[in-house]
Amino acid sequence: MTSPEPLVPAGTNPPSDSTHHPDAPGTADASGARRRAPQDAHLDAPESVGAWLVRLLKGIAVGVGFILPGLSGGVLAVIFKIYDPLIKFLANPFRNLLRQIRYFLPVGIGGLVGVWLFSVVVAAAFGRFEAAFVCLFIGFVIGTFPSLWRTAGKNGRAPKHLVILAVSAAAIFIVMLAGGGLNLQVPPSIPVWFGSGALIGLGVIVPGMSPSNFLIYFGLYDRMAQGIKDVDPAVFIPLFIGLALCVVLFAKAANWAFDRHYAGMYHFILGMVAGSSLAIFPTVVFDPARVERAGLGWPAFLAFCAAMLVVGVVASWLFSKVEDRYSGERDAIDAA
Repeated sequence: MTSPEPLVPAGTNPPSDSTHHPDAPGTADASGARRRAPQDAHLDAPESVGAWLVRLLKGIAVGVGFILPGLSGGVLAVIFKIYDPLIKFLANPFRNLLRQIRYFLPVGIGGLVGVWLFSVVVAAAFGRFEAAFVCLFIGFVIGTFPSLWRTAGKNGRAPKHLVILAVSAAAIFIVMLAGGGLNLQVPPSIPVWFGSGALIGLGVIVPGMSPSNFLIYFGLYDRMAQGIKDVDPAVFIPLFIGLALCVVLFAKAANWAFDRHYAGMYHFILGMVAGSSLAIFPTVVFDPARVERAGLGWPAFLAFCAAMLVVGVVASWLFSKVEDRYSGERDAIDAA
């Protein structure tokens, strides 16, 4: 026996399987006008000089976040409401290509300006008091630990995940400590800057990773900043190429790994960040040459470094509170 057809009031059309949701891509609204796909809704915002300048300022902040230890350019992009449209644009680069380029042009310009501006700060800081400023930057990283710990356990935490965290932290600490005894200072070159760019790219696509730890460890962080400040093409061109290729080649692999091994991946990253941060102290901060360069006695040197570390931790922890506030929005974006 077949089920009876539903009654339809006179003067109305029966429901159809072809009926579209009003927000579906390519559908029409009540007036018959064709509506823009949701991922392109940002293109409908009124354009003006003020809006262009706002996107420029957002880009500057995101650029600083990409190279400042402990901060996340991706999280800043979420806060400023440009992460979602940017990811959707990269997923479908040929959809409304010219309009997308026009929209993101000030963001890109601002990002480059932000990277350059902070490079000027780093180049000035890494002088006599290099060890103290390294403590400040490591403080930026340490301040993100509580947020990263909560994120790692968001989908549950099993004993094996704690083992992954401990093993990864111990392994990277031992490797960096052993390497510190060899005085590993990598001489800058185009291949080295290409690899550094790829490392920064991993920090873009892998949440919580801190490439700055490794750049500081190998003596490249301040040299990178100096090269960007001087607009040296031998530095910033291979950096950009390495970053772009890494993002393009490994973004899908990173998403696959996090989708299937979320807790394991996050605890591995947390262990790497913790172990590398601890290893910076005996290998970089307390390096005799850097201590002597500061020209301070040991009590004053230790007090100065401790104060800078505390400032970095507190500033980064306050930022992580803002990050946690927007974590729900980022999860919704990633699930889209």
